[in-house]
Amino acid sequence: MTKLRWKDQREAFIESLKYMRGRRNGTITSILTPWSSFNNATTDGIEWHSTTVIGARPATGKTLVKDLLVRGAFNLNPLMPLRVLEFQFEMVGRVSAIRQYSELTGLTYKELCSVGHPLDEVIFEKCKAYAIEKSKLPINIVEEPCNILEFREIIEEYMEVNSTMQPVKEIVEVDGKKVEKEVMKKVYSNTIITVDHSLLFKKGPGEKDKNDTLFLLGETVTALKRKYPIAFIILSQLNRNIDSPERNEDGKYGNFILGSDIFGADALLQHADTLIGLNRPGQQKLKYYGVERYIIDTNPNILAMHFIKCRNGEGGVAFFDTYFENMTIKERAAPPKHSRTLRV
Repeated sequence: MTKLRWKDQREAFIESLKYMRGRRNGTITSILTPWSSFNNATTDGIEWHSTTVIGARPATGKTLVKDLLVRGAFNLNPLMPLRVLEFQFEMVGRVSAIRQYSELTGLTYKELCSVGHPLDEVIFEKCKAYAIEKSKLPINIVEEPCNILEFREIIEEYMEVNSTMQPVKEIVEVDGKKVEKEVMKKVYSNTIITVDHSLLFKKGPGEKDKNDTLFLLGETVTALKRKYPIAFIILSQLNRNIDSPERNEDGKYGNFILGSDIFGADALLQHADTLIGLNRPGQQKLKYYGVERYIIDTNPNILAMHFIKCRNGEGGVAFFDTYFENMTIKERAAPPKHSRTLRV
């Protein structure tokens, strides 16, 4: 018998009530992040079966945000079984690991690489102990660039390799009656999959340009997050118009990151459950940021995190202090607003 390609809405209601009950009793939770403003804007963190897209200019901090989300996933959700698969096309794993030592020790990347003077043996041993402990975490890395078809093949293989057969209670029909029965079923590991970053995928068969690649990426992550318990975190660049002079004048609406600023926005926006734009307005020498005229005073360490799209939450902007020398980002109150009325 041919399987029908539709289902009764009753199934959706049953699934929704199961999910709500699980959220209510704590058996189903989101991935808590290190920042309350992020958790508040979303459904108390990143939900499984979802896609988060983070866009920013180069050297804004998007890779660091991604790294802190991954580290926080293990530190802040100790009872949640999860794995991580990282597609690190831009930064080799060694560099990412040394950045973690920077947060651990308070030393800069250059200091950890013995620039100026040899690294202290005590600090080295501290890093070594950290590496041994963190190596126990189920994190895997793909460094070789691939196209989208290969990307999908790698993920499907990864999910199958890390699946197990487990007894699961299901409602089945026996002699015309519905009864609860324990059956053996394949269960997939909750997996965070990161991509750093989307423009570095190789062009695949039939793809004319990067937009074709990003459209296929969007379709692929949507299909995969529906099939598996995956939370995608995808990093992206911004379009060049973000650097136009009129968008970098003090106190203008165009100061903020918009959905249309994400490179390939048409391809990624519709597939993203959460779309975030990162900005460091001080890098553009802005004193006042956006029509609200947040007082930045050209401070390059203030990070604005714009929640442009939150499918199951609320948008808005949150502010952070960045400490790139120690690879940390800390939440802060919104800067005060300049009270002078802006002349248009």
